[in-house]
Amino acid sequence: MTERLYYHDSFLYNFDARVLESAERNGRTAVVLDRTAFYPTSGGQVFDTGKFVLSDKRELPVTEVGEEEDGQIFHVVPENLEKGQSVVGLIDAARRRDHMQQHSGQHVLSAAFVRLFNAPTVSFHMGVETCTIDLAVRSLSTVQLEKAEQLANEIVTEDRPVNIRFVSLEEARQLDLRKLPPKQRGDLRLIDIVDFDLTPCGGTHVRSTGQIGAILLRKFENVKQAARVEFVCGARAVSTARQDYTTLTQAAAPLSAHIRELPQQIDKLLQENKAAGKTHHKLLEELAELEAEQLLAQAKGTPRIVVSVFPERDGTFVKLLGQKVTASSDQVIALLASGAGQTTLVFAQTPGMKSNMGKLMKDAMSKLGGRGGGSADMAQGGLPGPMDGAKMEQVLREVAANLEPMS
Repeated sequence: MTERLYYHDSFLYNFDARVLESAERNGRTAVVLDRTAFYPTSGGQVFDTGKFVLSDKRELPVTEVGEEEDGQIFHVVPENLEKGQSVVGLIDAARRRDHMQQHSGQHVLSAAFVRLFNAPTVSFHMGVETCTIDLAVRSLSTVQLEKAEQLANEIVTEDRPVNIRFVSLEEARQLDLRKLPPKQRGDLRLIDIVDFDLTPCGGTHVRSTGQIGAILLRKFENVKQAARVEFVCGARAVSTARQDYTTLTQAAAPLSAHIRELPQQIDKLLQENKAAGKTHHKLLEELAELEAEQLLAQAKGTPRIVVSVFPERDGTFVKLLGQKVTASSDQVIALLASGAGQTTLVFAQTPGMKSNMGKLMKDAMSKLGGRGGGSADMAQGGLPGPMDGAKMEQVLREVAANLEPMS
């Protein structure tokens, strides 16, 4: 079994080892060593990366580290190594430090939620940009989040020691642990944040809470029977805050506003946009009504059939026009198309007539390669791309020519 060097020193970034096994796993070369400081994906924490330096000075990148069900740790590298071969392992120190900050910060944050609100953590996930914990509560308030964040950062500021110790399962059951693994064999490795949190964990951690840096809660949401909290710690918290500030500053500049005024400015813009939308729709209705009057005046016969293409109008207008045309007079069929944006067809008839607009639309779409449908009195369809206005009018007139005559 591989000796886990990171169990005793999370700040160990280089080590000597010998190859125990080198074989293909799922199409990749995986090397097992007699000892390693590389952390494998486990317990919500992602794996370390780095490289092996061989005796001939060649370097092999270690792109992933995993753990088998039997506890064997394997390192993914580009090529096989000989059994017994010596290697020097070099850990990506920046990545390791980031992982230590996130994982230790999670312990502090999880303990804060337990102490303040009796909300235990049921799962932890460390992502590339952010981390999350799921809490065994149905919901959380913003005030609760702020209190937990405040307590967590107080513990960081106090720079409390973070110790590692190993105890038997029997001894662990006598301790005030935040949680106890349901399945455990042998001794437990405990992470002890002095006088604040004591919990079993196999991950890499800082030596004192001050090394975590700031703990910043980003957002929360309810998922199934839990509340999910997103957070970042240390250098991630700084870079995230900087990105947020830059984004807010860029958003506020066109409005000549301070970033703290953005909510009010956005609300004002939304209200203005809503009012403008209502005005636009009213004008569109008036325009459609005038257009309907002109089309009906030109249409002859019974029923009156209106065929028209509007290259510079969108689907909203032709749908509104179809409603106006068929509502303003008896026995009218409107076959309309728009050209602005996605090409849209609208077929409409005065309610109660015997033609079926939905069927006509499906037939037309099957020939044109589009999709659409609707009811007997109103149907709408769209084409995947633009279509020449003259060709579209020809299509509509072919549909008109195939309409059943009135009895």
